[in-house]
Amino acid sequence: MTIEATPTRATARPGAPTFAVGTRRHLDADEIAATGLRDRWYPILPSHMVEPGAMVPVRRLEVDWVLFRDAQGTVHMLEDRCPHRSAPLSVGQHLGDRIACLYHGVQVDGGGTVVAVPGMPGCALEGRRATVSLTVVEAADTIFAFVPLTAESVPTPFALPDRLADPEVSWFPNYAEWAGPWRFYMDNVLDPMHGAFLHRNSHSMFGGDISARFRIRETDRGFFFEKTDQRGVNFDWVEFVRGAMDYVDLEIPYGPGAGPGGVFGIVGMSTPVDRSSTVVFHWRTRRVSGWQREAWRFLYRTRLEEKHWEVLEQDRRVLEVLAADADREEHLYQHDLGVSRIRRLYRADANAQAETLAGARR
Repeated sequence: MTIEATPTRATARPGAPTFAVGTRRHLDADEIAATGLRDRWYPILPSHMVEPGAMVPVRRLEVDWVLFRDAQGTVHMLEDRCPHRSAPLSVGQHLGDRIACLYHGVQVDGGGTVVAVPGMPGCALEGRRATVSLTVVEAADTIFAFVPLTAESVPTPFALPDRLADPEVSWFPNYAEWAGPWRFYMDNVLDPMHGAFLHRNSHSMFGGDISARFRIRETDRGFFFEKTDQRGVNFDWVEFVRGAMDYVDLEIPYGPGAGPGGVFGIVGMSTPVDRSSTVVFHWRTRRVSGWQREAWRFLYRTRLEEKHWEVLEQDRRVLEVLAADADREEHLYQHDLGVSRIRRLYRADANAQAETLAGARR
């Protein structure tokens, strides 16, 4: 499923230094790796958390933003700074298609343009796009935004992961906030072997061997990290996908007691809040149709959802107590090929983005 989005560019003052959008300092590769890679789509919040008439402040990629719906129900995402004196727009007044800053009443619309300066009508600020506005799409009950690296970045086409775009697949969204670096989430899901230990007593990952051999299998959109000697028993494989956004796709075996339908699939993503906290998004999926679809959805709500939360909590409890530099001095082995691969990939991206910023400054 591809959804067209109207690209919105952040604007920079002529002669202004080149910073990552929403920041006012130079970012090197270490900071980009810690706070989040740019020039990609990220899930921001579940749609239901931005109600009509509300202004919802969030922190993502170590930048403060505000989300609001206009009179037509369209969501907008602005940097949470009035262009006049940088007061948070989120504590202002929702005027339907714009926000009025509480401090001096400056009005900014959903595209970041100043539409009125009540204290000085006709001033040069009026009509100017002076606040960062991100390109936003709502899909799969979630608000997604393209987070640009620079003011010249153009959003890539938005496309949902395969499972979420397939009308024959039924899914349930899940949102959680974790007190740990965002990179630890991807390390965790690209480590299928932890399922046989951390989740050994769960409802779905109690089977299989506690030893295995793994391989990386390349694809045209990423790679699989999978066990070579076991399939369909536990958390036996995961696919990392570089699409409109980075995500993981995996399957967990279900027994007959889980009700009708095909395999149980999970689509997972994470979005950095700052260098020490993360929001994680999962969609629990199953291919099922007709009356079986409603039976599955009823069963999930009444019996399975609580069990899935228990599994997710097992991950959260471990990742939140890891030292902030837990990935700096380790003794990795063959099971960690997926972890090593994603770290190299993301480090290369961080280096390239830092070089782009540095090159633009020269």
